[in-house]
Amino acid sequence: MPTDARRRTRRRGHGGRRRRGRGGRSQGCLVTAALLVVGLVLGVYGVGRYVVPSLTPPVCTVEVGGDSTSLAPDQAQHAATIAAVGIRRGLPRRAVTIALATALQESKLRNLDHGDRDSLGLFQQRPSQGWGTPAQLQDPVYATEAFYDHLVRVRGYLDRPLTEVAQKVQRSGYPDAYARHEDRAALLAAAFTGAEPTAVTCTLPEPTSRVPADDLAASLKRELGISPAVEGDRLTGVLSSRELAWAAGSWAVAHAGRTGVTEVVVADRTWTRGRTARATKWVDGDETGATALRISTDAR
Repeated sequence: MPTDARRRTRRRGHGGRRRRGRGGRSQGCLVTAALLVVGLVLGVYGVGRYVVPSLTPPVCTVEVGGDSTSLAPDQAQHAATIAAVGIRRGLPRRAVTIALATALQESKLRNLDHGDRDSLGLFQQRPSQGWGTPAQLQDPVYATEAFYDHLVRVRGYLDRPLTEVAQKVQRSGYPDAYARHEDRAALLAAAFTGAEPTAVTCTLPEPTSRVPADDLAASLKRELGISPAVEGDRLTGVLSSRELAWAAGSWAVAHAGRTGVTEVVVADRTWTRGRTARATKWVDGDETGATALRISTDAR
C-alpha cells in the first residue's frame, strides 16, 4: 500500500475512535443530567408535599346546602355589591338573583372597561343608549342601581322566567343566554343576602394595604345602607336582623381583598384572613349576640 494511503487510513481510524469516545461521554452526560433533573423534581415535590403547607391561590368559595361555586376575589366583591344594593333598596332575593345572572352572562362578574361597541362595566351597559357616562358605568354601585331601576319597571318581573325578564332590561342579541346562570345566581343570592350564614369564605394573602376604617364604613353605608360604629381599626354594630348581619359579614369577607380586612365576626362565628382553605373557615367564637357584627383591619 502506498505510504500516503496508509497515512490516510490511520487518520480515518484515529478520527473514528475519537468520535466514538466523545459520543460516549456525551451520552453519559445526558444520562447524568436527566437523573439530576428527576432528582430535583422529586425533591421539590417532596418539600412541597411534606414540608411547606399547602397554599391556596386567592379564591372565594360560596357554599349553600351542599352546592358550591368558586369565584376570583374581584368577582366575589362584585357579587356582594350587587346583593348589597338590592338589600338597601328593599328588593326581594329574586331581584338579586336576576341581577347576578345578568352580570354573570354579560361580564362574568367583572368590571370590564370594554365590550361590544361602547358597552362597559358589570352589566355591559351602553352610554350611547342612555345608561350613563362611561365613568358612571365603570362604578359597580351606579351600574347596579341602573340595572335595578330598569328591572323594577318590568311588569311581573318576580314571577316571569328569569331569562325573559333579563332580556327586557338588557335587550341582548342572545336572549336565552341568561337562563344558564340561574342556578349559580340563586346560590350566590342566598349567600350574599344573608339567608345562608357562613356561606362565603375567601383565602387571601396578607394585605399589602388597608382601607381606613372610616372609608370602609362609608362603603358599607353606600352599598348596604348600614352605619357601623368606627372604633380605631374596627367597625362594630348591632344590626336589625340576622340576615342583614350575615349579609354585612359576607360583604366584608368578599371585599377583604380590596380593603385589607383581616377578621369578620358575625354573632358567634369568626372568619380570619389566611392563605389556606383550612385557616379561613368560619369557626366558633365568643357569643356576641345574634345580630352583632365586628369587622377588623388591624395587622395581626
